[in-house]
Amino acid sequence: MKKKVIVIGGGIAGLGSGICAQKCGFDVTILESHHQAGGNCTSWKRGEYLFEGGMHWLTGSGAKEQLNALWRHTGALDDSVAVHYPEPFTEFNHEGKPIRLYRNVDTTERHLLELSPADAKEIKKFCGYIRRVNLSMPITDLRGVKVTKKTRPPLSQLFSVLSIMSVMSDISKISREKYISRFRHDGLKEMFRAYTTEKNGILPLIFTMGGISHGGGGFPEGGSLPFVQRMVKTFTSLGGELFLNTKATRIITENGKAITVIAGDKSLSADAVIVTADTMAIEHLFDTPPEAKWLNEMRAFTEPTMVTLISLGINADLCKYPRFGAFKLKEPIKLAKETYEYLRYTNYASDPVYSPKGKTAVTVQLSGDTYDFWVKAKDENRYQEEKQIIADEVVSALGTQMPEIKGNVEVRDIATPLTYERYCANWKGSWMTEMKSGMKIINYPSVIKGLERIYFAGHRLMPPGGLPVALATGRTAVQHLCRDTGTLFISEEKV
Repeated sequence: MKKKVIVIGGGIAGLGSGICAQKCGFDVTILESHHQAGGNCTSWKRGEYLFEGGMHWLTGSGAKEQLNALWRHTGALDDSVAVHYPEPFTEFNHEGKPIRLYRNVDTTERHLLELSPADAKEIKKFCGYIRRVNLSMPITDLRGVKVTKKTRPPLSQLFSVLSIMSVMSDISKISREKYISRFRHDGLKEMFRAYTTEKNGILPLIFTMGGISHGGGGFPEGGSLPFVQRMVKTFTSLGGELFLNTKATRIITENGKAITVIAGDKSLSADAVIVTADTMAIEHLFDTPPEAKWLNEMRAFTEPTMVTLISLGINADLCKYPRFGAFKLKEPIKLAKETYEYLRYTNYASDPVYSPKGKTAVTVQLSGDTYDFWVKAKDENRYQEEKQIIADEVVSALGTQMPEIKGNVEVRDIATPLTYERYCANWKGSWMTEMKSGMKIINYPSVIKGLERIYFAGHRLMPPGGLPVALATGRTAVQHLCRDTGTLFISEEKV
């Protein structure tokens, strides 16, 4: 008889672990509290418009990336899925003149040198850092697990890790402003401020561009919804069972071993449980909250990355504007304790999935710790009013860059951290973990000593998180399960 596995959470980690476990011969049931799977990998319809709330680019989209085989293993990607790599990758508007960062780092270097020959030394060093950072997630096997095919990072990736560590050594302890002071051109200085924060420094930008320049960071056509639907189809076609609108409320253990999962009026027996719910908010699942050194470290050091997402449906064709754009505001926007001097937007005009012909969906992310502000606003019945205020300010600011917007905004939709908390059950509504300047790369375990056949996966286990971490940790959780049960792990095949 097949061993019964219950997966708590139907996001990318839950679907990924469910598919891997089902392929390994387990009988898997996924419990998802929302009415659709995907978790943070989500988008939603508002009238004629589709607003993207999760995926902005995909690590592992490139055929040469090791993670690509795992995305294909789960059905998220296949040869029928078009993946787009728009150029430039992003564009900063400085006083009416574009400053661009391209996927091709040589093109970026030429463009920036033409812009500011006086900064040649620092421009070449910046582009040199990007070339040295090939930030693709390594996929490895647990020691002692039986697999159909050994999976290990290629030798080139090991050299890349050494190169990344060297870049981190050069840059991680330098403040953003100290780094920016190396440049003379005002536009370059403003661009770096627009794409970085004082808290996180310059490294995240270098890491992002490093991954992009080595062939990653494409955008699968249609974004989050079809991406998730392909994974769901893979899971159910393998015989897995997905329960939507079903929130797991308790894991019953006996002698430290999981035996039952309670979800509403359902009582599901289990030989093993994989918890992919946000690891910062799992205490309610246990009669006695689990304790482990790594959990204590996570609780102590995790800072949430929150976002207030302003989505606009605009009755105008904005194809002439970049996919990712940014500019400095004439007047800063304030939200809670946060002050925004720059605005970054995503323009979906080139993708017909997101709006009818001649119309455009645009989103703006305002990142920062605004959770308490929105909680208080809701408690004081100011929630809708505050959302309207911030939407008005964003629309006004965007209108200075895109005159076509004025008078043509048909739909406004504002998702706050409370929205993500409600629908995705994220801790404080955060979809990632802050990576502060100088913070070490951490890989938390998938198991807790004393809890038998209970495994953990999800974006918290490897800051800063995101879709690739969710997928990879789901795979790791299943490898733990296979090792503990003496089951052969069915490895993904390189295409």
